Amino acid sequence: MGGEGRSLTLILSHFAHFPKSQQNFTKPKTVNRIEQRQKFRRWRLLDLVRTDQKKRKKKMPSQMILPITNLHPSHSLLEKPNSTSDDDPITTTTTTNSLLFEDEKTISIKPLLPRTLSYTNSTTTTTSATYYQQRRRRIASENSLSSLSSSSPDRRNSFGHDVGHAAAETFLITRLSLKLLRYLGVGYKWITRFLALSCYSFLLFPGFFQVGYYYFFSSQVRRSIVYGDQPRNRLDLYLPKNNDGPKPVIAFVTGGAWIIGYKAWGCLLGQQLSERDIIVACIDYRNFPQGTMSDMVKDASQGISFVCNNIAEYGGDPDRIYLMGQSAGAHIAACTLVEQAINEAGEGESTSWSVSQIKAYFGLSGGYNLFKLVDYFHSRGLYRSIFLSIMEGEKSLERFSPEVVVQNPNIRNAVSLLPPIILFHGTADYSIPSDASTSFTETLQRVGVKAESILFEGKTHTDLFLQDPMRGGRDEMFEDLVGIIHAGDADAIAKDAVAPPRRRLVPEFMLQLARRVSPF
Repeated sequence: MGGEGRSLTLILSHFAHFPKSQQNFTKPKTVNRIEQRQKFRRWRLLDLVRTDQKKRKKKMPSQMILPITNLHPSHSLLEKPNSTSDDDPITTTTTTNSLLFEDEKTISIKPLLPRTLSYTNSTTTTTSATYYQQRRRRIASENSLSSLSSSSPDRRNSFGHDVGHAAAETFLITRLSLKLLRYLGVGYKWITRFLALSCYSFLLFPGFFQVGYYYFFSSQVRRSIVYGDQPRNRLDLYLPKNNDGPKPVIAFVTGGAWIIGYKAWGCLLGQQLSERDIIVACIDYRNFPQGTMSDMVKDASQGISFVCNNIAEYGGDPDRIYLMGQSAGAHIAACTLVEQAINEAGEGESTSWSVSQIKAYFGLSGGYNLFKLVDYFHSRGLYRSIFLSIMEGEKSLERFSPEVVVQNPNIRNAVSLLPPIILFHGTADYSIPSDASTSFTETLQRVGVKAESILFEGKTHTDLFLQDPMRGGRDEMFEDLVGIIHAGDADAIAKDAVAPPRRRLVPEFMLQLARRVSPF
């Protein structure tokens, strides 16, 4: 018995070193079931995490779900537990997956996934009803995770991009405005014109609000398309709803006294022309003091080049591209057109677009001979010193006066390349007299260019561009413009004949008051 007693003592002492879970021989089958269920849940969760990681590698990773593979291996959460079991499958995985489990009995999940994927820490037996409920929640969570990672980040990124772009432009405009004040000073004419502009904008606010809503929320507007490497090298596209074939295109350069021009000023014209199946590209450019006249011409030329070479991708017809400008934009566009013709006529000049791609040029309320306008602008508040700074000095006035340039006998070949030119002007325009258009037309005709000026009796500088379009109905300038563009297109002419009149945006009495207080 002594030998048998010593053997029994050795067996018991050896048995004492086993974990308590292995010493309990009363219910071995129950313990095995619990361990099997726990291992099964672990493997299912691990498989789900791996599947999700594979999906996120194929797509842009979500901002809400951080990839655990980016954690440094020396992180405390990635350290292996001291005591492990040989038959536990989790211990055979990588250290990244050990983040999910701390030991055999406890399942701990960090908040890397939606809450519906989490399991509570429990060592009790799980009933079949709870298991199937968790399984249903898990399937639903996979679907929601997929939709979250595919749509929400795109929307957040798009919204963030718009906010960042708006903030950058706001900062740019604020900085340029402060710099501009240094040039303008605090003269009484600028103060009175600023007050008049405030009243004018207030009276037309109902129209501005509707046009602004269309600009920011319409699916037919493609805003801020980049065409160059400068901060203001952007353009807006106004696309027709009808996609039955290539559409004629207008590359439009907005006005703003060479100082406050912006692409959004062409929104009303773009909206109304797109309703007549005409694509409008409003080109932005650097204003003074951010840039001078040569910079504005360079930006406009790059914008026109982008339209000529890329408009087919947006449904435009490359063979029906028109150039148009309003006020200072008409002057910039005319300078750009003449300079491009000179470059094409010169030897060895490389150009990214051709004057032959422009079917016609439309100038709206523009000035084309700066020698005749510099003193007139001075009397209106755009002082000579500022104007000459914009035009790069008095010696550059000839270069930036298209009416003077086309009379140079040395560039006859370049002038012959110019497309037909149509100039619109109101006879009651006090910002730029209508004589500017009639004089330029007569000069073009003398040098052999096909040109025509169309005057509108009693119309001011802003009547043709703002008040009349906001009044609704039908106006002569708009119908003349559409008629010239659609000439020769029987289907388009038939649609224009039955097109509904434009709706009114501002009451008539407010339009009349705005006309009286207008600083333009």
